[in-house]
Amino acid sequence: MPVDVDQLSAMISHAVAPVFLLAAIAALVSILINRMTGVTDRIRNLNQIADDDTSRKWLKADIARLKRREVLLNQALQLAVIGAIGIAILLLVGFVVAFLGYRHEPGAGALFVISLCLLVGCLVRFLQDVRISLSEHDHHL
Repeated sequence: MPVDVDQLSAMISHAVAPVFLLAAIAALVSILINRMTGVTDRIRNLNQIADDDTSRKWLKADIARLKRREVLLNQALQLAVIGAIGIAILLLVGFVVAFLGYRHEPGAGALFVISLCLLVGCLVRFLQDVRISLSEHDHHL
């Protein structure tokens, strides 16, 4: 089977944007994991406050807010990873289809749009976390 060099060349040039998006998602995943780790550690620290420690017991009221942040960050992380999987599938399928000599643009475009929508969802969840991330509890420990 002859390889359509022009189609394969076009796929290589079209892969630049998805690869940059994949790198950006990887960086975002790292940020989300670091934030989630910080929130989880704070919850653990607050849970270690003894019930008879009256000077710091009021800090435990912040656990509900922190758990909400943990949920938002988890959802953002899931959306980012699913988006990254979509980009990886886009690249894989795009190259296979181009190698076989078929047009890759319609499917690649659809997968790219889906991945961008997932990234938007991730960023919305991340924004929600950022909006509730600071409170008076964060300034006292």
